[in-house]
Amino acid sequence: MIIIHAILHVNPARNDDFRREVKTLIADSRAEDGNIAYNLYQDTEKEYMYTMVEIWRSLDAVASHNQTDHLKTFVSRAREFLAAPLEIKSYKGEPLEAPTL
Repeated sequence: MIIIHAILHVNPARNDDFRREVKTLIADSRAEDGNIAYNLYQDTEKEYMYTMVEIWRSLDAVASHNQTDHLKTFVSRAREFLAAPLEIKSYKGEPLEAPTL
């Protein structure tokens, strides 16, 4: 399982445009084979900072996602919305068994 955190610092003047544009990216990414989750979270302390949390079944699924038109379109337009460079952090995850209560 691959976990990606994409941290987006959005220009306050373009926040509404960003939120409209990102909805398409989220919907199309969730429909991809190999996607487990694709969720956008807004920081509770920094109003215009968001984290996209992506969970993929494999590195192949991530590679396929990186070649999709919806991601390429969003990335090409991201410069219009962002106030700082996009930060990407990737992790390899393994499911843990929940402790018995």
